[in-house]
Amino acid sequence: MWIAHGRPVLFRQVRPGRNGEPFVMLKFRTMTDARDENGALLPDQERLTPFGRFLRRSSLDELPELLNVLRGDMSLVGPRPLLERYVPYYTSRERRRLDVRPGITGWAQIHGRNESRWADRLEHDVVYVESATLRLDVRILLATVFQVFRATGVHVAPATRMQDLDVERAQGAGGV
Repeated sequence: MWIAHGRPVLFRQVRPGRNGEPFVMLKFRTMTDARDENGALLPDQERLTPFGRFLRRSSLDELPELLNVLRGDMSLVGPRPLLERYVPYYTSRERRRLDVRPGITGWAQIHGRNESRWADRLEHDVVYVESATLRLDVRILLATVFQVFRATGVHVAPATRMQDLDVERAQGAGGV
């Protein structure tokens, strides 16, 4: 892995956790740090390696998040932890997703993953928060396993399919 992407092997990024408390989320790196002549990072799709595509398509890049679960920062099931810069763009209803620990998988992931619009993904997260039970968590885990093996709804470079939430909402395309 380090041969394809360099060191460090783990990608670390601060994400909002339960109650918006920041934590460091861990994933396997899937991209290089390639830069242009001015030192700026190249676009994601140009830095994503073939091995990185495999890791994303198979969801193996998410395995280090199990350490986040063991540390208590995340759960197996819950809303996926999104970028901190998105939080100001949540509606008051969407902020409810921060009432629970984020998860490795969740209701939104089994209902379209990267193919869903932001408004739909965030609504699925709130629906999960409002109706979370052990039975629902087991259902989500089983559906996730099925989806991972089928590789449905996975786009290894989601930015090529949709705008970032903050960009979309700042432009008024998603409405706050």
